[in-house]
Amino acid sequence: MTTSTPNTEAPAAGCPYRLDATGSDIHGEASALRERGPATRVLLPGDIPAWSVTDPGLIRRLLTHPDISKDAAQHWPPYTSGQLPADWPLRIWVDVRNALTAYGVEHRRLRRPLAAAFSSRRVRALVPQIESLVHALLDDLQSAGPDEVVDLRARFAWRLPLLVAGAILGVGEDLHDDFRDAVGALFATDLVPEEAGAAQARVYELIDRLIEQKTAKPDDDVTSGLIAAQQTGTISDTELRDSLVLLIGAGHETTVNALDHGTVNLLTHRDQLARVLDGEVAWDQLTEEVLRHQAPIATIIMRFAVTDVVDEATGVTFARGDALVINYAAAGRDPEAHGPEADEFDAGRTTARDHLAFGHGAHFCLGAELARIEIRIALDALFARFPDLQLAVPAEDLVPLSSFISNGHVSLPVRLGPPSTSTKPSHPAAD
Repeated sequence: MTTSTPNTEAPAAGCPYRLDATGSDIHGEASALRERGPATRVLLPGDIPAWSVTDPGLIRRLLTHPDISKDAAQHWPPYTSGQLPADWPLRIWVDVRNALTAYGVEHRRLRRPLAAAFSSRRVRALVPQIESLVHALLDDLQSAGPDEVVDLRARFAWRLPLLVAGAILGVGEDLHDDFRDAVGALFATDLVPEEAGAAQARVYELIDRLIEQKTAKPDDDVTSGLIAAQQTGTISDTELRDSLVLLIGAGHETTVNALDHGTVNLLTHRDQLARVLDGEVAWDQLTEEVLRHQAPIATIIMRFAVTDVVDEATGVTFARGDALVINYAAAGRDPEAHGPEADEFDAGRTTARDHLAFGHGAHFCLGAELARIEIRIALDALFARFPDLQLAVPAEDLVPLSSFISNGHVSLPVRLGPPSTSTKPSHPAAD
């Protein structure tokens, strides 16, 4: 499947750093990039040049800068001139026409139909439904024997966000598993062009089936709302399809990976788990440390300099048309922001909330509050139900996803141990 090998040697001074398309060591690479400065030149797969931005302060300034765009169709010369290969494996990240890739007025237009669905009122109203889904998934897990090895990522971490997203979007149960299998490939960064093209085609095939279903039988859900917007001319056919790609794809990847890494961190730091179970540290605080320590989206692509942008604080100049990728994994463990022990997992860390896992500025993740609620309800309930949960393999043997974008594991084998006689969470999630 892969066409790249891990980047095992540091590039010569002044040479671009070739990002490891296999994502074999996200934090080792983040540390190496950070050592090269607040932003450094890199090569993406296909030898596409870009800047990788690692400094939290610089990231915040760039993500709120009026001359930093996400619209390749307007502001990236290789794209506008036709020089970007048509079969570039990561091309969907700049081809899609939705709120993720829009700029200025267009961004506000495309974000508006989505925002109401993720308002605090509507998200908090979902709490009972999320709790019900969590306990149903735990009931299903409990059917396994206490010593049986089960894949917690496939059966819990993946399933919950997909079910919640399905409820919000109105995705029928018949499409759930297909979307689960197809969406993950969009985040792989080591695919050859043929594989990437097939993955993209499969996702759009499922999107079209969803649109067909909801057009025939609309309901009070986001997909029906987007279809209505398309029918009135508020958004185009392409924007309808690509908005659903955004919501179903990126919309739940953060939660999947946070549940994955959150579980691993608590199982490998029993002292930290004890602090949470004893009530010394709240689950919402723990959630923030999980997001800081293991940014679920390690690096997001891409942004573009509309004009020459000079950052006075660092002295870095981004020339007009330069491409930028934002390294959230590096920012989450920045020692100036989080201290010399930033690489360590500390559930009570006072700077935990000062992370960028959901982005910053106009493109701040619409689903951030929903993701936080899912993470803390799910982790609380999981450890209440299975207090003797343990990894079935050493943590160092867990295989990372083949991606420098998505930070998670291919699978999460665990042994559940005997279930608790009480399935109530020890400390209910905050509202």
